[in-house]
Amino acid sequence: MQNIDTLSKYGQSFQTKVLSSLITDVRLLDTLSEIIHPKFFEAEANKWIAEEIVSYYDEFKKSPTLDVFKSEVSKLEDRGFQKSIVEQLKSVFTKVGDSDLDYVKKEFSSFCINQNLKQAIVSSVDLLKAGNYDRIKDLVDKAMKVGVDSDMGHDYLLDFEERTNEVDRSTVPTGWDCINELMDGGLGPGELGVAVAPSGVGKTWVLCALGAAAVKQGLNVVHYSLELSEHYVGQRYDTVFTQIPSADVKDKKEQVLEKINRLSGKLLIKYFPPKGISAKKLESHIEKMTAAGNKPDLIIIDYADLLLSHTNKSDSTYGEQGGVYIELRGISGELGIPIWTASQTNRSAIDSEVIEADKVADSYAKVMNADFIMSISRKSKDKLNNTARFHIMKNRFGPDGITFPSKMDTNTGFIEVYDGNSSDGIITQKESANGEQMEKKLLHKKYVENFG
Repeated sequence: MQNIDTLSKYGQSFQTKVLSSLITDVRLLDTLSEIIHPKFFEAEANKWIAEEIVSYYDEFKKSPTLDVFKSEVSKLEDRGFQKSIVEQLKSVFTKVGDSDLDYVKKEFSSFCINQNLKQAIVSSVDLLKAGNYDRIKDLVDKAMKVGVDSDMGHDYLLDFEERTNEVDRSTVPTGWDCINELMDGGLGPGELGVAVAPSGVGKTWVLCALGAAAVKQGLNVVHYSLELSEHYVGQRYDTVFTQIPSADVKDKKEQVLEKINRLSGKLLIKYFPPKGISAKKLESHIEKMTAAGNKPDLIIIDYADLLLSHTNKSDSTYGEQGGVYIELRGISGELGIPIWTASQTNRSAIDSEVIEADKVADSYAKVMNADFIMSISRKSKDKLNNTARFHIMKNRFGPDGITFPSKMDTNTGFIEVYDGNSSDGIITQKESANGEQMEKKLLHKKYVENFG
């Protein structure tokens, strides 16, 4: 290779993390092994380590272990160089657990591919003078293909053991046991969950409950609001965490502070104006947080219908909103972070006992792209009794079409979902029925007052 650029603009720490990534991620090494060059690195010790990683992979198709490095280092005659490599290896293996390695891998992959393409273009200069256009095309085509993921897929027979042993999706539980059970633990990396409800039912409260459950478990959550201000969303979380009514939070600051100080996870709330940002811009914001060492474990978007889409509505099978949901699911997969969002129903869903897919605005696009969809229905009788129904509309992880009674108090932020066969679930169903009777009495009273 000629005219090789180095990783100098990224700094020494980044280069160390690149080596950590190559050692721990065989898939990355497999993808880039053909185009990694030791001269990408500035320090001589890093060049030596990179060369050992690539040569070991070429022979054994796996990354070298620490013992392998120790053995190879011991063969060096230059004691000073040997010492510098040992010190650098300590740093490399220390960085293995850093939270921003996903960002490092992405940047390094782009760097390697661009360098490979650059070399192809440089090599084409003489061929251009000779008019050898076919050779130029071959060089550029090869450069574009090298670095593409070489994983051909899952071999059904050969990968049987891997398939049967893989049980952990690293899920983020919802906070509601009966729903977690249906979801095989909760929402996992690369997965998109959607809460569907009419306006005024409490979509934001549900999303806050999902975010709060994750924070209570010691996880880091970023909550993007495209409707309510950061201050207002923060107040809702105050209520959810403490069960203190929203109107009383400001008068009970010490109680609130005492409870939220005990939380083991972190919560970041970020506001963007509705239709003022796209899913891709959100991805950029998440990548910046990750690079700063603050990678979230769960992303909340309130709500996806208010995002801009890069998809041209006239060119898309799914329409503009469908494009948004495609992008969100792609971002979840690329970043390895589960995403919860909410969606609006059409007007016909307001009085529905149970909301099905046909009541969801642009339902085809959303149902096709989401992994899990639950609808929340609350008629006026339910609001009187602080009850609701959570209906599992779509579930890639288990059964769907199931409806759960629930308690839902938007004054205190308390939301609990019950198994319909449990004692609490039966009571909640009875309360909902009592609410219907009360609703009829109130309507009758209003009729008498107005018409005698």
